[in-house]
Amino acid sequence: MVSMETNKRARGLVVLLISSVLLLLSFVFSISVGAANIDFTTVWKTIFQFGSPSDEVRSIIMEVRLPRQIAAILVGAALAVGGAIMQGITRNPLAEPGLLGLNAGAGFALALIFTFIPAVGYLGKMGAAFVGAAFGAILVYRLGSVRVNASPVRLILTGAIVHFFLLALAEGTAILFRISQDISFWYIGRITGVNWVQIEYIAPVVLLGIFIALIYSRHLTILSLNEEVAKGLGQDTTVTKIILMGVVLMLAGVSVAVAGMITFVGLVIPHMVRYLVGVDYRWVIPCSAFLGSLFMIIADTIGRIISAPYETPVGAIISLIGVPYFIFLARRGSKTT
Repeated sequence: MVSMETNKRARGLVVLLISSVLLLLSFVFSISVGAANIDFTTVWKTIFQFGSPSDEVRSIIMEVRLPRQIAAILVGAALAVGGAIMQGITRNPLAEPGLLGLNAGAGFALALIFTFIPAVGYLGKMGAAFVGAAFGAILVYRLGSVRVNASPVRLILTGAIVHFFLLALAEGTAILFRISQDISFWYIGRITGVNWVQIEYIAPVVLLGIFIALIYSRHLTILSLNEEVAKGLGQDTTVTKIILMGVVLMLAGVSVAVAGMITFVGLVIPHMVRYLVGVDYRWVIPCSAFLGSLFMIIADTIGRIISAPYETPVGAIISLIGVPYFIFLARRGSKTT
């Protein structure tokens, strides 16, 4: 028993170490490449105030690329951790915020905000996205009387119905009030134009959500394996689910407010992490955060360089990986149910 626990800890530490190193390297690389390539040395010196590059280079690094990549790290971590929590709560391998209507709900709420309260600040948009994500989740779990232990495919089908319903409402609102240009950013999923003020808003929310998830990681591990066992051990599973779903709504809402409706990060990364470190959420949560950040930065970098100087939306890059993996999981699940 002790050796198994030691083995899990060793695997978790190795995954965290490797992912953190890769994240640092990809972070520097992503700042260096783009429409204007900048050598690594200049990037390091500019970030850490060791040199005096031209005003143009400094502006590109400090005001455009650096906040963008920090946003990519935060959004990737938020989506991956949110997906891991949802899969643990529902014990459903296909659960993911984007597939269960949360992202579409947040997008619909943002469409309403742009229509009726266009002057609202960024904090108001984040709050609206949170409420919209909650609305999407409620619709999924109440529309078809879907229970937590419903079959994976049934839950996803309900989520798809809600997703397209809310997306249609958002698009209808955009067409009716002629704001399609303003909200098209949130449909395609991309990380552009993020500034330091937005980082100051989103970073505390994401870090707080991950911190709460870590606190409840042991509860989530037991809950993900057997709810009856969790109750037998004295765990108030209802409170645990409410708190953790609140975390998911926070993470999904802030992600949509920053990067739009990006799907599949919360599906792919938790599966990869559980394959590497097992089902102990004390390791799944932090490893998902690091690998989700790494995944998002790589996808965003590919989107910027694949057809430079034009950009391919990061949501499209991620979907190229996520859709085949989703089909694989759905087919595997249908064969075992």
